[in-house]
Amino acid sequence: MDPEELRYSADHEWVKVEGKQAIVGITEYAQSELGDIVYLELPDVGTEVVMEEELTEIESTKTTSPVLAPVSGKIIEVNDELKESPQLINEDPYGKGWIVTLKMTNPDDLENLMSAKEYEEFIEQGSDDDR
Repeated sequence: MDPEELRYSADHEWVKVEGKQAIVGITEYAQSELGDIVYLELPDVGTEVVMEEELTEIESTKTTSPVLAPVSGKIIEVNDELKESPQLINEDPYGKGWIVTLKMTNPDDLENLMSAKEYEEFIEQGSDDDR
């Protein structure tokens, strides 16, 4: 997936929209901040999720961090490969490291997400605050 074509949340999740479906993962920035990912609790297919509520949790060698739903919807697919190989999120966050596919219940949620350029600026502003 081309990161330029994705939409981004302030919580460092990305969304690829395909019609009424949204593929969700975490960003390159998020995985680099987390460090080596060792475990991911995959949610159940059929689960209804609400934008900005916890979708799942990722454990890394540094911390445990929630993944928030960037849009509301129903989970229609999970990336089962992550059960055996959670490091795919580190290796290929925009490809093999995707987490779930949602059938969006409110496509207007997308209006709350950032473009790639806006997300890049958002990260730069955040890192400026750390200095």
